[in-house]
Amino acid sequence: MQRIASAVDVKSREFRLNQLHNRQLAAELKERQRTVRYNRAERELERLRRQNKLFVRDRIEALLDPETPFLELSTLAANKAYDGDVPGAAQVVGIGIVAGHEVIVHADDASVKGGAWYPLSVKKIVRALDIAIENRLPVVHLCDCAGGFLPLQAEFFADRYYAGRIFRNQSILSKMAVPQVAIAMGHCTAGGAYVPALSDYNIIVEGTGAIFLGGPPVVKAATGETVSAEELGGAHMHTSVSGTSDYLANSEMHAIAIARDIVAGFNPATKASINRVAPEPPAYDASELYGILPRDPRVQFDMREIIARLVDGSRFHEYQPRYGESLVCGFARLYGYQIGLIANNGALFSDSALKGAHFIQLCDKNRTPLLFLQNITGFMVGREYERRGITKDGAKLIMAVSGASVPKFTVICNRSHGAGTFAMAGRAFDSRFMFSWPQSQISAMGAEQAAGVLTHVKARQLARTGGRLSEQELAAIREPIVEEYRERSSAYYATSEIWDDGILDPVDTRNALAIVLSASLNTPIEAPRYGVFRM
Repeated sequence: MQRIASAVDVKSREFRLNQLHNRQLAAELKERQRTVRYNRAERELERLRRQNKLFVRDRIEALLDPETPFLELSTLAANKAYDGDVPGAAQVVGIGIVAGHEVIVHADDASVKGGAWYPLSVKKIVRALDIAIENRLPVVHLCDCAGGFLPLQAEFFADRYYAGRIFRNQSILSKMAVPQVAIAMGHCTAGGAYVPALSDYNIIVEGTGAIFLGGPPVVKAATGETVSAEELGGAHMHTSVSGTSDYLANSEMHAIAIARDIVAGFNPATKASINRVAPEPPAYDASELYGILPRDPRVQFDMREIIARLVDGSRFHEYQPRYGESLVCGFARLYGYQIGLIANNGALFSDSALKGAHFIQLCDKNRTPLLFLQNITGFMVGREYERRGITKDGAKLIMAVSGASVPKFTVICNRSHGAGTFAMAGRAFDSRFMFSWPQSQISAMGAEQAAGVLTHVKARQLARTGGRLSEQELAAIREPIVEEYRERSSAYYATSEIWDDGILDPVDTRNALAIVLSASLNTPIEAPRYGVFRM
């Protein structure tokens, strides 16, 4: 593989201005993450201390192997919902190492609304368990859940991907022989009771842990019976009478020690075999990404410069470099693993769509995981392009993305608009993991284009009756549309709704991709059904 020759002038004024802008965005991201992770009302922290409970972050730190990475997912979930009053959607999830095993950690955050499940809490838990299923990752649940947030029950209870999906996913994991360990560290109420009950191993903490479908107030209202939480579902009852729990722990640290012993006994994962050599760092400094990404997302840049700062040795074997030039395809290595890269260098045309479809088939046949780097405004539109078959050729690319059996990963580096979002392995196409960068945007079309379309429609409606919009009236229509589109297409809105698995600082992307790539190889890669059809 040849090393990419960077054309970036790191001393130019444009580079320095971009660098300043993107460093500020990265600093804002880190501050938002820090706030969500640690800023809590003192009364909530005092309540935890009174109950002899650890803060959720301390629980996770005690669970994980020392000095090993923890890739937290969807840290900023719900940051645009519930008036910003439910940080992280009251959940912490991520990939970490416990007793030498890669696992998904799912933890209720009892410092936020007592760990109650909001609609986005449920979505975050379901997504974590989807990841466990897709990648055959064991799960450790740290349970401390006050049940569903009842005022919003209609938004998380009855539909297919609502709370019941958590329990369905747990059952599927058990069917797949992927183990789960749960620790009941606080009250596990209503639906929260099923998380430990559906886990293979179940530990309960004496004095604070309790498991019941209906807590004492519910029992009193429903039956008239007066009963304490300990009598109803406490540690001694469930370990000696009901058999719901397997192990009694006298403290949270004791429970975590038991959980670590259990995980240590799991059979080691058998990794899918793919091409791998000794890893090497990129030849260029990752911090240069700040200077490459433009301040204005509409400004085009060469995605090869991004690739050069992500992959081993900055080496890249480009596929069909002279054909379909708006899509860059090729082979590289990430921490020694061979991967196929597909990156946008402009809108998708028929030739670039066909090139991408053919390259995906090659990677699928060769068992080479795919990394999609999105900076896409969509497919090219217009009469001439339709006559050449842009819709048909785009469908071929979408079919190839959908049918590929190898693990797929997606990073929204800048823009992600229109059908290009789908063709570049958007969320609907089941990438194993999808991440965004702070300045990225995702929407049906760009804000300016959307405003132009809607004002054009309004002007045509008026023209039928002889009316006409003044420049001031056009501006009055355009400005709120542009503002709303910018807000709802931002990376922070997308991650709030869990349309991705989290926002990454660009310089952290290589390490994050290495973790998820390793995790994905716990699942066997299916053989492709067909040979390669040249497009």
